[in-house]
Amino acid sequence: MITPAYVRTMAAYNAEMNRRLLVAAATLPDAARRADDGAFFGSLHGTLCHLLWADRMWMSRFAGWERPTASVKQSPALIADFADLTTARAEADQGITAWAGTVTQDWLDGETVWFSGITQTERRAPTGGLVVHLFNHQTHHRGQAHALLTRHGVDPGDTDLWLVVKP
Repeated sequence: MITPAYVRTMAAYNAEMNRRLLVAAATLPDAARRADDGAFFGSLHGTLCHLLWADRMWMSRFAGWERPTASVKQSPALIADFADLTTARAEADQGITAWAGTVTQDWLDGETVWFSGITQTERRAPTGGLVVHLFNHQTHHRGQAHALLTRHGVDPGDTDLWLVVKP
């Protein structure tokens, strides 16, 4: 389904896009970042926190990272301070990039078993599909963050993968 090269490409893309969004978000006053603008996780800050929470959750399953103790409903409040969120996001992206460099085709072709807090059941699924979900989830919510930034008159720049990650 997917290859280690895909995982590395997506890790690089997501790290750069997260960096760009946080640089753009830093130009806004804190009140604007925290305003409930009607996004699924309320505010820009809440959306960025949820992204970090979800990445940490999936990486706890893929690479043994510490599992977040907050629930999905609590994820928008994961980190209160924007500077701390920015630092934690950069650290997570470095970790995801390092992990991507270790992914093998055999691992991707395998199966992952985990306990889902959302469904409250043990789940089992092809690992490659779950890795696609990790990156798709990031892209989905970053699109929401992009829309919130645009609403506030901030342009985070190009988002197309081929413009962001050069082959």
